[in-house]
Amino acid sequence: MKEEMSPAIARPALEESRPGPAKPVGNGALPVVLSLDIEEHYRIEAAAGLDVPPSLQVVYRRRMARTTDWLLEKLASRNIRATFFILGQIAKGDPGLIRAIAGAGHEVASHGWDHRRILTMDRPQFVEDIRRSKDALEQASGTPVLGYRAPTFSIVRRTAWAIDVLAEAGFLYDSSIYPVHHDRYGVPDAPRHPFQVRGVEREILEIPPATLGLGRLNVPIGGGGYFRLLPYPLTWLALAFSRRDRQCIGSMLYFHPWEFDPDQPALPLRGLSRFRTYVGIRRGQRRLASLMADFSFVRGIDLARRLIERSEGLPAFCLTS
Repeated sequence: MKEEMSPAIARPALEESRPGPAKPVGNGALPVVLSLDIEEHYRIEAAAGLDVPPSLQVVYRRRMARTTDWLLEKLASRNIRATFFILGQIAKGDPGLIRAIAGAGHEVASHGWDHRRILTMDRPQFVEDIRRSKDALEQASGTPVLGYRAPTFSIVRRTAWAIDVLAEAGFLYDSSIYPVHHDRYGVPDAPRHPFQVRGVEREILEIPPATLGLGRLNVPIGGGGYFRLLPYPLTWLALAFSRRDRQCIGSMLYFHPWEFDPDQPALPLRGLSRFRTYVGIRRGQRRLASLMADFSFVRGIDLARRLIERSEGLPAFCLTS
């Protein structure tokens, strides 16, 4: 552990993968967004309440930056442009990383200021949170920030007012509502595909993470632990089947840099939290390589603009009803 905390920490050992030729299923007209939530590993919800020493926080910060560099290289090798939902604090502390992301043609979007769930804030606090985040990201990237994702998908029915705040702040779209049952988040009766969501008074375009519909059950396959836990062919099939669904007009996938850094120091988690966090982490890089080879991608902002042009055909959903 002392070696891991050294200021001269080595770049994470990131395996090289050799994906096969792209399969034709990914070359259809259905847009798929590959998004990355840029946060240090110790900020995850499973670690809430843990006392992470400042020295270890520095380790995670460095590993996050270097793994993000690795992701940028992999995306460039496939000529993929992605959406990066980034914490404002990271933009403030490492503006060079944000410039590198924007300079490579990727979208810079907001993940809030410091990864606080909206459920822990009142409206004035949330207004300030996204103001600080948006300002820091725009200053660092030199580009407008039009997309938002709440930490831990914490836009739920109890926080419907957050939709109004996002619309008033000038965001073009949100990607925070997961239409699944989960103990930490989720609006299971929300539409599975992009829709117009209404808060208390205002509306915004919602691009939810991808799910696989099995009868009345929505199976989460959008990324994160689900991507590491479930067999990769399930993700492949879900995206392939979505091309045949006339209601589907775009899919959203999400990942985190720490999910591709298997040699990072592990957090002292227990039970279900440990399982959710580290299951399949050593196959994350290999699966990401397969995903990038099998499908073609667009940025969230590009999909959002395309959908807004045809907004009259989008389903509508009210969070307060």
